[in-house]
Parts: sequence; structure tokens; C-alpha cells
Amino acid sequence: MRIFKRIVLLLGMFFLFQSAFPQEIEKGDLPVRGFAIAAPQKADVDRFVTFMEKVLAPRGVNVLILRVDYNYAFKSHPELRNKVTLSEGDVKKMVAVAKKHEIQLVPQINLLGHQSWAGSLGNLLEVYPEFDETPHVAIPADYKWPNEEGLYCKSYCPLHPGVHDIVFDLVDEIVDVFETDAFHAGLDEVFYIADDKCPRCNGRDAAELFAGEVSNIRNHLHAQGKKLWIWGDRLIDGKTTGIGMWEASMNNTHRAIDMIPKDVVICDWHYERPDQTPVMFAMKGFDVISCAWKTPEVGVQQVKDMFRWREFQTEAMKNRFQGVILTVWSSADGFMDGLENYMASNNKSNEEQFQPWVTFVQMFDTIDKVSTK
Repeated sequence: MRIFKRIVLLLGMFFLFQSAFPQEIEKGDLPVRGFAIAAPQKADVDRFVTFMEKVLAPRGVNVLILRVDYNYAFKSHPELRNKVTLSEGDVKKMVAVAKKHEIQLVPQINLLGHQSWAGSLGNLLEVYPEFDETPHVAIPADYKWPNEEGLYCKSYCPLHPGVHDIVFDLVDEIVDVFETDAFHAGLDEVFYIADDKCPRCNGRDAAELFAGEVSNIRNHLHAQGKKLWIWGDRLIDGKTTGIGMWEASMNNTHRAIDMIPKDVVICDWHYERPDQTPVMFAMKGFDVISCAWKTPEVGVQQVKDMFRWREFQTEAMKNRFQGVILTVWSSADGFMDGLENYMASNNKSNEEQFQPWVTFVQMFDTIDKVSTK
């Protein structure tokens, strides 16, 4: 009887220690190992396809967000095309290599915000100025930030009766040509919303307007079996968290987090600190992905955090922590040049460390290291 009790005690201690310490994490345990960049220019398509084949695929990248915007020869609204654009054939080259290596393509068109940049209007408001949320705010010839008008980027009015007829045509066309079941709508850094001079939005709740736009886009995609991805900054309370106006909201849109469908995928970007806001999104019921840029230690910590969160969570929560994305805010050819030069260099000095290609290398090295232990 005494021997039996000792065996039971030892078994109990074994299972206690098994549950108290993390188990080995198998390779591939992060569902999303992502990369986000501007779609290549037409002249760089072949080089970019080679980059997908020779760099992204061997690194285990399985999600590629491409910021297309108006860099495509849209048939539904040719008036919105850039002067030089990707053709359907150009896109199909990327689709082919993505399928070969099981990389999910997620094309992006900035919706709601980012309808201008510095001293230039974006194509949508240039062609359809009636969609402008703030037509009284002129684009200055010599743009500076900060400015009296609070102009960072223009927004379209989400309540304009004609705006969705146009943008949804673009969404449908780009999702179709990329042969994907996901679309990224941007929706970050929306500073102009519920403007008091807008005849439609004046006096309305900014959170309700933002949630309404997210829901409209989501519902349009959902009806076709597609998923909506967005940046997460407008859903974070910038004041309470101390995160501020860029990576979080200071204009009350954060309350929209409780008003939008839970199947929206949140890309939670933090570039100077590995802020722990993915936990908030996961606890609210969203799938969330941490996004880094050009600070390597932030990206590395985000990788480690994702593995840790997935290890120490309930089964209900675990898979909401989907993984990580390296974001690039320069051109595709600029990143490819930078990465090639960095990898070829024998002198990787400290001055070169704060670059997205350094973060890319260190993040994916960390994924391999942590996932293989």
C-alpha cells in the first residue's frame, strides 16, 4: 500500500512539473509569419518574384501583405489608376509563386484614412473631391507637421452616399485578381473623422462612425467569404495607455473595439516598444498579429511574446495570438537593395542596425531559434 502511495505521489509531481514549465514549441507554431511591403513597381516585378522565391519562402514567410492602392490597372475604375501600374499578368506572376510556396497574399488599399500624403491628394479624392471629409482644409504647397489644421492625411467621408460604390468595386477587383480570401483595408492613423464642418458627420460619435466603416467593409467581404484585416491603432485608447496619437487613438475611436465584428483580423503595430496590447485584442475575442518595423529588439521581443502568449493561455485564447509581421514603409526595390547589401556586408555596424532588413533577419532568426529550441 505504501509503495502504491509513493507511485501516485511521484506521478502527481511529474504531471505538476509538466504543467508548470513550458513544453517544447514545435516549428511552425506561429500561424502567421508575415511580411508587409508596398507592391513592387512594374519594372521590379520579376525581381520581386525572385525575392519571394529565394528570400521570403526559405525564411518561412507564409503571409504577404502588399500595399497596392492605385498601383494596378483597375478595369472597374481606370480613372483611379496611377500613371504606371501593375497589369493583371504582373499580379499573376506573384500569385503563382505565392501558391507554389503556400504564401497567403493579402492585398491592401487604404480606406477611410490616408487619402493624402504630405502635399499631395490621393487618387480617390483627386478624382472624386466630393468624398473629402474636410474639403475646407487645403493641401499646402509646403507641407509641415505639426500644422494648425491638424492635417496629417485626409480621410474620405464614410457617410457619403457614393463612396462605397467606388471603393467596393476596387476591393472586389483586387481580391479577385490576387485570388485571395483576405483584404487589408489599412484604416490606421485616422485623424479626420466626425468633422464638425462635415454636413453628414457633424455631431456624430467618432467611435460609432469608425465602427460603422469597419463593419461596412467587413460585411461586404464577409458576404463573399472573405476576411477583413486592419491595422489596430484606432482601437487602442491612447490616453489611458499612454501610447499616444500615432500607435493609438486620441480622438475617441478606441471605443469601436466593442462595436465591430470579432472576425476582423487585427494587425497591432508598435515600432518603438513591444507594447503588450495584443493581449487586450485577444481578450476582446480578436485574432491579433504583432507588427514591427525598423527597431530589431522590438521585433525580436514581439516574436518571443507571441510564443509565450500561445504557451501560457487557455485553449480558448491560445490561437488568437496569430504571430508576427515585419512591416516595410519604403519601396520594394529599396528594401531588396538594403537587404542584399546588409547580407553581403562583413561589417554590420551599429549605424546600420535601425533598418527594416535588420529587423527582418533578426525576427525570423528568432522564430527559427525559439520554434526549434
